[in-house]
Amino acid sequence: MRNTRRRNQGLEYGIYLLGMQAMNYGLDKIPPVTLIGVIGQALLYVGLIQVPWNSEDVCISALKIIKNKDWRSFVVSNFEHGSDMHLYYNMVSFILKGGYLEPKYYSINFGILIGILSLGCSTMYVALSYGLMQITADWNYYTTCAIGFSAVLFALKVIVICEERDRLHDVGGFRVPSKIAVWVELILIHLLVPNASFVGHLGGILVGCIYCYTFIGTYIDNIIYSITGKPIIHEEPFYRRRSWF
Repeated sequence: MRNTRRRNQGLEYGIYLLGMQAMNYGLDKIPPVTLIGVIGQALLYVGLIQVPWNSEDVCISALKIIKNKDWRSFVVSNFEHGSDMHLYYNMVSFILKGGYLEPKYYSINFGILIGILSLGCSTMYVALSYGLMQITADWNYYTTCAIGFSAVLFALKVIVICEERDRLHDVGGFRVPSKIAVWVELILIHLLVPNASFVGHLGGILVGCIYCYTFIGTYIDNIIYSITGKPIIHEEPFYRRRSWF
């Protein structure tokens, strides 16, 4: 998630890079829901999907949701992006995470899970922003607007780590244990990318932890199974046997 700017119509360098990365990865290797998500967000950014708003119109903030009841922003903000490079980095990350998780979970299940995680990340962003405003008396937490898919990506990263057996991850050139990889990445992005939304990224991590480490994850899996008839089967080391840190 990042601070907002007006949609820039047309192709930019990040769009070309994204296309090249997708081709290098292999379009036939990208699962369908992930591919649709990447293409859809790219077309939305360049303006080929016509919508009655600019990206700045649908940024999410605690003020817009709690006071103004702006539910469009609550839903849409995760799928808009503030720049071509913002889109590029997020979509490359989505290809990798979706390429790993979607075949495991079935495409239809993965698509529903993305929708649930998106709503969860929006809820967590508003809750954290409001809570931090109350604790610190800093009104900026309440009013700061953000957009982008990165909160959902942080939630997916937590889930990927839960599906893998413990191993070292490369985060910014550092080799760190899987249990702390997302926290190290959170800090590095906060330090190196000033416009990145710390609250949004933290919210994504917490949503992923709730899915992986609490009964809510089982509840979500059961809901998805009741809709699709296909179970989400996790690897043996998944949540119940793992600790938060």
